[in-house]
Amino acid sequence: MIWILTAGFGDGHNTAARSIEEALRRLRPELPVLCEDFFLRTQPRLTRVLQSAYQVAITHTPWAWLWAFNQLAKPGASDQAESFNRHLRRALAQQLDEHQPRLIVSTYPFFSTLLAPLRAERPVPPLLTVITDSVSVHPTWLNDPSDAYAVADEETRAVLLERGIDPARIFVTGFPVSPDFAAALEPPRPADDPARLLYLPSTPGRHVAATLRALRPLVLEGRARLTLPAGKHLRRLYHPLRAFADSVPPERFEIIGWTREMPRLLRTHDAVICKAGGAILHEVLAARTPAIIDYVVPGQEEGNADMLLSHHCALRSHSPSETAECAEKMIAESCRLAREMQGRMIPPLSVPDAAFATARLALQHLV
Repeated sequence: MIWILTAGFGDGHNTAARSIEEALRRLRPELPVLCEDFFLRTQPRLTRVLQSAYQVAITHTPWAWLWAFNQLAKPGASDQAESFNRHLRRALAQQLDEHQPRLIVSTYPFFSTLLAPLRAERPVPPLLTVITDSVSVHPTWLNDPSDAYAVADEETRAVLLERGIDPARIFVTGFPVSPDFAAALEPPRPADDPARLLYLPSTPGRHVAATLRALRPLVLEGRARLTLPAGKHLRRLYHPLRAFADSVPPERFEIIGWTREMPRLLRTHDAVICKAGGAILHEVLAARTPAIIDYVVPGQEEGNADMLLSHHCALRSHSPSETAECAEKMIAESCRLAREMQGRMIPPLSVPDAAFATARLALQHLV
């Protein structure tokens, strides 16, 4: 059995875990695979509180998250919660006995720290750590050893080498996005279709409302159709979304709630407005859909944004009006800029089958 451990602090960890799970099931359907949020299973109430606090911090008080991010990077930071760590290690040891995994795949940085003391006490299966950020690799990923590391790109591999990781343990697999990104593309749309913009809101409600107001002229003039998958943000954004929907023709604006269609949505739009999350930016690359990055979580996501911007596959905006200006640039002259960026989004930068590459790496480390 392969045990995939994740944690719901940001979408990237869970996206990577679920994508690897799906790829393993397609490659080896007879092999048992268990994918779970270890913290949610072990400490459900506390974990939900911490996950909510994390979401509030990155959305409304990024300065507070940057402080916490930097504090956690200091040597010995995890020692301050040693009593809690002991409880987690006991739970981890119990589940190791229960599941008897042949391999552990971690998409969250703390599991190597929990496993390190157990290695001295008992047999522990190999650990494959899948690093879900590009370039900005937090020290907690590397403070304790893993048997192998899967990274998204050569730039991140270079960071690990600089920090003394054995090159034989580092594998560039790409970020494991949904295997559906590797499916055949749909036929191209007619040339006279209006441009399609995908907006993935993650900022506070006032910022989202201001962004929609700035984008309204493009929609009203028929130059763009706007699709907005609100997902978990639907409730908090209900009023600004409803107000915008009432102000534009219904055929030019679509609100989507929870969806499993993100691969299709990304691949059928000309540009996407989004934050610099590790998962979404690698989904952008896999879909070959240029991005307008409207928010970067300090510390955590800066490397992700720099990676896409340095390859000229995205624009960066710092205000709702700048977002609209970037969107106008993207779709001008029949989406000329978007097409130029799309032309740069090729292997090894774009890796739509990265989940399969990571799954094959996992299978190589089975014991």
